Parts: sequence; C-alpha cells; structure tokens
Amino acid sequence: MAPQPSIEPSHLQRRIRGEFNEMPGLCLTFGQAQRLWGLDREACARTLNDLMAEGFLRRTPGGVYLRSDRRYRATVA
Repeated sequence: MAPQPSIEPSHLQRRIRGEFNEMPGLCLTFGQAQRLWGLDREACARTLNDLMAEGFLRRTPGGVYLRSDRRYRATVA
C-alpha cells in the first residue's frame, strides 16, 4: 500500500487509537504499523510517539507497540 497523502495528526491518532481499542491485544512493530496504516516513516513515528507521550501506547524493549494497559507476551514459532 502506498503511503497516504498528508493526514491531519489528530485524525491519525483517533484512527490508530480506534484500532487498538477494537483489538486490545494488537501488538505491532514500527514497520508493521507503517504498512497497516499506509503511513510514511515520519508520520508513523510522530503519531506513535504522540500516543506514547499521552500514555495510550507503550513500546517494549524489543520495539513492539501495544496499549499501555496490556502485557506483552512474545511467542516463539
């Protein structure tokens, strides 16, 4: 999916927050988030950082983004 044209940051935050609320167990790497929402690197980083700053998301030491109120369990395939 090609990166979307410039989208209002507040719209992106609502959209991403909505996805994490609809799927509370959602865990994504930066690259997965970028592809899922069709964002360029800068827009994705800014939005994820904003959501972390407000306490909605957190990033694990392994670089996985998830809701702050969820625990992360890495699975080994």
